[in-house]
Amino acid sequence: MKFSKLQAAGNDFILINGIEYRELNLEMLAKKMCDRHFGVGADGLMTCEESEIADIKMNYYNSDGSRGEMCGNGIRCFSKFIYDNKIITKERFSVETDAGIKEIFITFENKKLKYVSVNMGKVDFRSEAIPCTIPKESILEEKIVIEGQEIKISSVLMGVPHTVIVVDDYKNYDVDRLGKAIEWSTDIFPKKTNVNFIKVVDENTIEIKTWERGAARTLGCGTGSCASAVIACKLGKIKSKKIKMLAEGGVIFIELDEDYNILMRGEAETICNGEFLK
Repeated sequence: MKFSKLQAAGNDFILINGIEYRELNLEMLAKKMCDRHFGVGADGLMTCEESEIADIKMNYYNSDGSRGEMCGNGIRCFSKFIYDNKIITKERFSVETDAGIKEIFITFENKKLKYVSVNMGKVDFRSEAIPCTIPKESILEEKIVIEGQEIKISSVLMGVPHTVIVVDDYKNYDVDRLGKAIEWSTDIFPKKTNVNFIKVVDENTIEIKTWERGAARTLGCGTGSCASAVIACKLGKIKSKKIKMLAEGGVIFIELDEDYNILMRGEAETICNGEFLK
């Protein structure tokens, strides 16, 4: 079975043409292929298939085999994959995801695909939508105690649940330990949550470190960058509506309007093409 491996901001994914290869057990395949010791190695697996409501459909699975509703860095890699493989030949097209339809815009530099922009829509601030059991209409700078440490969290639904912690110094926060503990705090987040630790660098730049639900520590997260940018603006931590997100694996650009509609832009790169024999 042929596959491609791509990365965006350090988030790496395996892409398979699901129109060519049908009836795959994607949960099992994701676990096998994403294993970094006995498989190809990746944060997630994606396939494409025909859609009745958009130009193409994206199926996304985390490395642990769980299905994800949406992946921001993933959809940029997905868009590059289907364009490069001539599954879609338009420079503007729509992608059906489990979190709704996303509009894609491709831009070029020296006749090569340079950036993929995605209209991500709006975040949902309602605690019931995340879902979160804290009895508040929205979750903004709520104090919780995790691993014996008091932390202020803000949470939203950005297609998938995201929790954001604003830090002054990463030295005071064990991203892996706290991220895992918050993800698995199912008494607070019944469907678990992604966890983003952000540090404001200047008026239009934010550093971000992510613990990803279903994939553990990752070098980048597109939906997490969107959620974090919105929360930083909502809390008054940053005033610019054009924000550069510095993930550990690369840069993602976020633009917001006054109603917090989100446009995400970033690169996507093909690492290799291969054939999976197992």
